[in-house]
Amino acid sequence: MNQSRPKIKRSRRLGIPLTPKCVQYFERRPYPPGVHGRTARRTESNYKVRLLEKQRLRAQYDLREGQLRRAFDRAVRRPGKTGEELVVDLECRLDALVLRAGFARTIYAARQLVTHRHVTVNGRRVDRPSARLQPEDRIGVVESSRTKAPFLVAAAGAHAPQRTAPYLDVDLSGLTARLIRLPQRAEVPVICDEQLVVEHYSR
Repeated sequence: MNQSRPKIKRSRRLGIPLTPKCVQYFERRPYPPGVHGRTARRTESNYKVRLLEKQRLRAQYDLREGQLRRAFDRAVRRPGKTGEELVVDLECRLDALVLRAGFARTIYAARQLVTHRHVTVNGRRVDRPSARLQPEDRIGVVESSRTKAPFLVAAAGAHAPQRTAPYLDVDLSGLTARLIRLPQRAEVPVICDEQLVVEHYSR
């Protein structure tokens, strides 16, 4: 079975392409899957609208429900706007920063690189994709992994984002990155109305 198919269907259901490969399929069929996908739907309930937005955010970071809920609970305790604090918290995950640095093509690949112990933080191997980084933390690729095909491709710039994250200082050829500062919500390339997520969890 083509493993990309579930992601394509999920992309169409959520209304956002979740991987670069999904983009062409999503553009060709920009409506939900199923026999009623093209049919105009009735006005959706407030609950369904907020639930969909939460699912979009979960999907873009490839999170389980419990992980997103814990991130929300942390965001509530911070002094800023809860929705913005939630996105910043998620963006400071190690797997998200590996993706933004251009070391991986998708969030799924970034998570795999971390769990397979190819990535270091401040010189030490870290195998938890959910590890939160702080400003001045440095991400690198283990020396023995740098000659492997995925990292040679990454070092050549194949996965480099069109717009470099301004909160990261990246040396692609050296496969290193430094978190300069915490991201601002407007800089984070996720498609989400985070206020709807806050309303979903606050109901």
